[in-house]
Amino acid sequence: MPSIFSYQSAEVDWCEGNFERSTVIAEYYNTVNGTTLFSLLLLLLLTPLNFLVLEAFAELEIRTEQFHPIHLPGIFSTYFHMTLSYVGQLLDELSILWTLAVAYSFWYPKVYFPRFIKTRKHFFWLSGITTVISTLMSFIKPAFNAYVLNCIAFHLLYLTWRELKKCNDRRVHRMAAVMVMWWVLAISSWISDRWLCGFWQTINFPYLHSFWHVLIATSLLYCCPLVIYFDVTYELPSFKPKLGYWPSDSWPVVVPYVILEEPHKQC
Repeated sequence: MPSIFSYQSAEVDWCEGNFERSTVIAEYYNTVNGTTLFSLLLLLLLTPLNFLVLEAFAELEIRTEQFHPIHLPGIFSTYFHMTLSYVGQLLDELSILWTLAVAYSFWYPKVYFPRFIKTRKHFFWLSGITTVISTLMSFIKPAFNAYVLNCIAFHLLYLTWRELKKCNDRRVHRMAAVMVMWWVLAISSWISDRWLCGFWQTINFPYLHSFWHVLIATSLLYCCPLVIYFDVTYELPSFKPKLGYWPSDSWPVVVPYVILEEPHKQC
């Protein structure tokens, strides 16, 4: 029985050929592009413009700890595609699961809590128990894990739609539309690589999973500020959030961010 750390011991593989460009890296391009998730999200977090938001949250003792674990999926994705090991697969998938759990715990709006949940502390416990159970279930059939994780996106899209119905800011609607566009391109690449691998190998282009890494990371670059925007409206009602793009709205590639504008107090 091979070790769970052994190369290619995972239940899943992707369309790109293994060890074609390196004797120590299973899927070269998937490995390289897996770091994109880490790099782009790190860029988002380190952009000086976003420190304005984090600083405002910190001064008001709001939940700044929620930003820290988001880089882990990129690191473990790189390790998984480099080795295609069973441990690498689980680290990749479970890091995504637990990052989503943390995001839900801190950011999920109270207005959408189940009726039996009265406080965010109770919701923390619900999220934690659900995540632990999901973690244990992920060992039963690891090949299904990725499909289940991708289905969570539909709930996030539903929540976004609910929030957009209450928002008249065109910039918010624009950012949501761009986020959905990148997500559609990303999930299309993921499904095509998974289900149409034979076709892509026939035309010698088995790299759509690499595109998935880049496209989903780009979608998250728009998703994170959007979530922060909605969170500010609930948690910091004295501030007026505003979306912006760095370095400029006219640039083809931008980093979106949130500005907190304190409204003038009326006598």
